[in-house]
This record gives sequence, C-alpha cells and structure tokens, in this order.
Amino acid sequence: MIDQLMTLYGQEILQLVFSYVKNKAVAEDLTQEIFIKCYKSLHTYKGRASLRTWLWRIAINTSKDYLKSWYNNNVVVSENEPYATRCSTNTVEHEVIKKDEDAQLAAAVMKLPVMYREVIYLFYFEDLMVKEIADLIGLNQNTVKTRLKRAKDLLKELLEG
Repeated sequence: MIDQLMTLYGQEILQLVFSYVKNKAVAEDLTQEIFIKCYKSLHTYKGRASLRTWLWRIAINTSKDYLKSWYNNNVVVSENEPYATRCSTNTVEHEVIKKDEDAQLAAAVMKLPVMYREVIYLFYFEDLMVKEIADLIGLNQNTVKTRLKRAKDLLKELLEG
C-alpha cells in the first residue's frame, strides 16, 4: 500500500514540500519522513477525505513544523552558498534562464511568504479549487480568496519591479 502511495503521490508531495522549504535536499528528507508518518498512521485514516488530501495535509503540517523548528531557524545549510555563487555569475546559460518567463514566475512565487506561496501553489500549480484549499490548510474560503488576491498583487509587484 505505501509503495503505491509513493508511486502515485511521491513527486507531487516532493514538489509541495519544496514549495514550502525551498531546499531540494530538505524537501527530499521531509518527503521521506512524510511517507513514514503516513505508513505509521495509515490505520488512523478514516476516509473522510480522499487519501490524497489526507497525505497532503500531513505534508503541509510537516513542512510548516519544519519551518518553525529550531533546526531550520538556527542551522545554516551550506548547500545554499554554492547555489548563490552560481546564480550570481552572468553566464550565457544564466541569461537564458533569467529571461524565461516560467523561471521568473517560479522564482517570484518562491519569494512570497509561506501563507501566500501555499495558496498560489495549490491553486495554480495543483489546480485545486478554493474550497479544496480551504479544507486542506484549515482556513475559511474567504481567507483563501483574500490570500490569493494579495499573493497575485505581490507577484505583480515582484515581476514588474
């Protein structure tokens, strides 16, 4: 059963987690942790939501817990430094990537605060409806709509600036 879940949802859970933590290695570790939690808690799944929604809820909570953790707030991962150095060089490749609209949009989305980034990601990248997002992250539908509007405004500012 867990193998099927990993095959079906592994990549999208990894992408979801990455949208929170913005670090590939951490996202991979957390994704493994999420599937372990899922395996240990599978007996508690009551079927009130789809299995996918239940798994996403675990992923979102795990990601948010990581962002609040002592480790995340106090340990600097050295992987980020070479990445920053690589990105600061003006190579031909970098210029092509920089001009790519999708790359710019993705970079702008990743600069948003988590509360806006999560609704943008779920709405536009995962094609979830406002009601589904509200249920998934435990918010009122109007709050989700407000965050979407604010996130779009912030993205517009980032992309125009």
